[in-house]
Amino acid sequence: MRLIEPDEHKEFLATLERIGLARDDFSLQETDTTDPKGDENFGLQGYVVITRLSTRVAKEYRIGDEGDWLEHFRKDLEAGAFDLE
Repeated sequence: MRLIEPDEHKEFLATLERIGLARDDFSLQETDTTDPKGDENFGLQGYVVITRLSTRVAKEYRIGDEGDWLEHFRKDLEAGAFDLE
């Protein structure tokens, strides 16, 4: 099951566009860590690794029903966290 909702993916792409970065320069790899035997009330949990291909800088963000990974990604992007050091 996908952890990143279609609306979240659209917002991710819109963030890149607002900052003027190419969407093809970033990859998303999500990992589902939801306990299949756990209580369904907790919802989906996992993380996403976002990599900027041109710099090979990767950052990991927690995602799931209560996650605010997009806000953390936006702040990191604006702070230059995905640029070369």
